[in-house]
Amino acid sequence: MIMDLFDRLFPIHRSITGNGVRESLAILNEIVPIEQKEYPSGMECYDWTVPKEWNVREAFIRNKWGDTIVDIRDNNLHLVSYSTPFHGRVSREELLSRIYTLPEMPDAIPYVTSYYKEHWGFCLEHNRLKQLVDDQYEVVIDSTLEDGHMTIGEGVVSGSVGQEILFSTYICHPSMANNELSGPIVQTMIYKYLRERGNLKYNYRFLYLPETIGSVLYLSQYGEPLKEKLAAGYVITCVGHGSSFTYKKSKRGHTLADRAAIHVLQHSGKPHRIIEWSPFGSDERQYGSQAFQLPVGSLMRTMYGDYKEYHTSLDNRDLISEEALQETVQMYIDIIETLEANETYQSTHIHCEPKLDKRGLYPSTGGTRSEKERKQVSMIMHLLAYSDGEHDLIAIGDKFNTMGKDLAEAAALLVGEGLLVPISAVN
Repeated sequence: MIMDLFDRLFPIHRSITGNGVRESLAILNEIVPIEQKEYPSGMECYDWTVPKEWNVREAFIRNKWGDTIVDIRDNNLHLVSYSTPFHGRVSREELLSRIYTLPEMPDAIPYVTSYYKEHWGFCLEHNRLKQLVDDQYEVVIDSTLEDGHMTIGEGVVSGSVGQEILFSTYICHPSMANNELSGPIVQTMIYKYLRERGNLKYNYRFLYLPETIGSVLYLSQYGEPLKEKLAAGYVITCVGHGSSFTYKKSKRGHTLADRAAIHVLQHSGKPHRIIEWSPFGSDERQYGSQAFQLPVGSLMRTMYGDYKEYHTSLDNRDLISEEALQETVQMYIDIIETLEANETYQSTHIHCEPKLDKRGLYPSTGGTRSEKERKQVSMIMHLLAYSDGEHDLIAIGDKFNTMGKDLAEAAALLVGEGLLVPISAVN
């Protein structure tokens, strides 16, 4: 399913507005319900304004013989995103002034945008510049740039408590694999898992946004209520390439989102690194802005800027793998299950240890015990020792190298015997 979905989405010409975004969301909507919300051009959102809507039907360059030498039907990246409409003949000198290449990567087409300044241009492999020998060229850009709407996709899976977990990804880059489609695809698979799982504690919100302007707009409309109920959140991007993981912390650095992600990574056995929040990157910049400082981190694989194919045509299907995408989905699911199981307890028996054997929680005979028995006793003893109303299951699990979610069953036994009480029940 994953790569079939990729193949349907990859050819679509997406930008921060336009029919490409709507078409992409409609395809994802076949798997999970995604509401498309429209916001008009000119709408103010803090220091930003929703731009005009841009759509493109075709764009090409022809030589004097009428041969098409550059065409977005071959690769969407050939056109500078948000190029204004144009049809005419231009000199070689004028054309070259509007062509962008990467001399250091001569076989790659660069990704170039001009969202907020009207302009047109083309992007080309540097090696192909030598083909431009004619004095004049015909240029056609059949695009529209006019008042319309910006589209944001949103879906929700409801739980039993009022707090929420946020997943956010961007859907505005044309024909790039790791730095675009890996995010929406992985997020959609997580969304699908949660809808099928059911019986959830948290509400889960899924946002599909144009990067930067989309999260700015969303926060301008819903930031304050989100701030009140958000327990944890993650920006999903760059999750299809590389053998290791990178976790970028939230701005606050020690939130539930950070603790759960780092806890799972440390127990996963997978190579990984932890980095601090910075004001460079994806939408965690907006979620971490001073007015909000939301508990939003980002679990990635090879992150933006750390691979040479970034923002080029070489970030394609060959760069990512279904195995990496599925492994990332599973890593996020492990984080979700950790969040769902996590709880803080208060021990009701604080004067020495309770007598466990009379409750059937401790072997009644000494001597050799099975590995299962030893593990169960260890869990129970640690839970009783550290359930002081401050240590949650994640923290207790870190004390003796056990996944916090694996403690949930033992905790339930102790609750059943009246030896632990969930803090939520006390409060």
